[in-house]
Amino acid sequence: MSLRRLSLLLVPTCAAWLGCAEAGPPSDEMKGPDFVWSDPREGTATVADGDLLPGCGEPDAGPVEADAGVPDTSVLVTADSRFHASTGVTVVPQDLSTRDLELLVPDPSGVGFDRRSGTPVPGGMRFDNIPDGEFFVRSNHLYYLTRERRFDLGVNRVGRPDAVYSPVSYSPVTVDLSQMDPWQDYESISAPGTFLQVVSGDVDLAASLDFSTWPLAGATSHQDPDAYLSGFTGYPLPVLDPAKGDRVYVNQLNAVPSGTLPSGGPMAYTTVTSSQHLPSFAFTPDGTTPLSLTSSLQPTPRSEFSMEWRLSEFTRWRADVNPDSTLSLPIFQVLPVPHGLEHGWVGYQGELLNLTLPRGETGVITRRMAFGNPYPASWGVLGYVTYTFRAGTPVIVGSRGHYPTGSITVVDRLEHFIAGPIVPKISPPQAVRIDGLDAYVSRSVGTTQPVVSWQQPVLGTPQAYSVTLTKLVDTFEGLPTKRFYVPGNRTYLRLPPNALEPASTYYLRVTADGSPGFEPWRAPSISMERLPGSTASTFSAAFTTP
Repeated sequence: MSLRRLSLLLVPTCAAWLGCAEAGPPSDEMKGPDFVWSDPREGTATVADGDLLPGCGEPDAGPVEADAGVPDTSVLVTADSRFHASTGVTVVPQDLSTRDLELLVPDPSGVGFDRRSGTPVPGGMRFDNIPDGEFFVRSNHLYYLTRERRFDLGVNRVGRPDAVYSPVSYSPVTVDLSQMDPWQDYESISAPGTFLQVVSGDVDLAASLDFSTWPLAGATSHQDPDAYLSGFTGYPLPVLDPAKGDRVYVNQLNAVPSGTLPSGGPMAYTTVTSSQHLPSFAFTPDGTTPLSLTSSLQPTPRSEFSMEWRLSEFTRWRADVNPDSTLSLPIFQVLPVPHGLEHGWVGYQGELLNLTLPRGETGVITRRMAFGNPYPASWGVLGYVTYTFRAGTPVIVGSRGHYPTGSITVVDRLEHFIAGPIVPKISPPQAVRIDGLDAYVSRSVGTTQPVVSWQQPVLGTPQAYSVTLTKLVDTFEGLPTKRFYVPGNRTYLRLPPNALEPASTYYLRVTADGSPGFEPWRAPSISMERLPGSTASTFSAAFTTP
């Protein structure tokens, strides 16, 4: 994941009667088909020639391999699904014939793009007669600036390649749990109490298990004929096939006290305290037929570690995230990675440990903690930290209020992650402008192809930048987004025509990605998951279009 999809990183909302919500990383920052938690794998120098589109006349947009003989003017876009299972990695080509996919070639006039459609061929989509130079590969709402003649839209998946996936991400459950650790009630976002997850590495399954009636505090068993399972991988729920050996883990996470916060309040984290790896069984999710889930939980093995989290090294960049931003949520997690870390952060199978601090917490946390881990030694473990910042006042659109956000994130193998103090590896881009004017001041943008520009971060070296346009709407549906990726030697982007809709409200986020293995000009989704990872973003004020 965009730094990348996380079930506990769903950005909290304000009280429903206020109608306010944080406009956090959109769903395309999360892993999954055209996803990456979001979470998560989810973000000037003066433009010398105002009429120059990004890529026109520029030396590169990442490395290019020379072809011997007659130049090939075609571009081949492929998209393989790489399924990671206990038996190894299996590559399955995707059919791109129905994908919303095109190339945008800069017009020689310096304004606009020539949109090119492709021809389905074995193994992908071919685009013919593409001139030398740079162009955008557009897949749905994602745009990648490249000059590569072979471009890979492939994704990593968890589980066996012949798994069947249902059309639903929700299922009713008849549940009977026993030998639980004593149930803990929800108190706050920093003390969420008990929660349960259902996870598999045999198929791509990770889901929260919720009840229609909650157990009483201290309860160690619970039956509920009307429980429900909600998937959070970005993919639908899979069919479980006992003939294939499909099994699931039922995990209970409880809070563990851990001293005091720098601000003086109590600190606690949640971790897997009990689990059961159920025998194989058959189930086909259809959204109506309940899953029968009976589990007798057992204590999980625990691993101890020490960490030093320098929160103040994150909060000191607040003004670069946005001059008017406020400190929001700091989150530390230990996460499982099915079948190892050779290919990076593949999949999102819930959490082993989660520490969510109160808004605005700063200072330094030095602590020894322990996490429960029910998974085999072949699974990897990584550490993840993010500190979010949000607008000081909401942007009101109709009856809905939005809090634009930015964040600073670090992710790595756990042993590397805790080898030294946890600090940012890259800071946010600076001085974002729209058509040369300060983007941190609300205004109306009248041009149809504005130029977004920024300055390089003070800390770290960007491998790439992403520019995310988020449309703020007056309904409580998901926020429409468009995202553009450019190499780290670029500090501007001219938007293509129709990127902005008329009579609309937007904000934009510019993210510097310092992950050394990230190559959005060649293989964005696969390379986004390589470790280590580091990002930092800055966000604009809201702006409107006439």
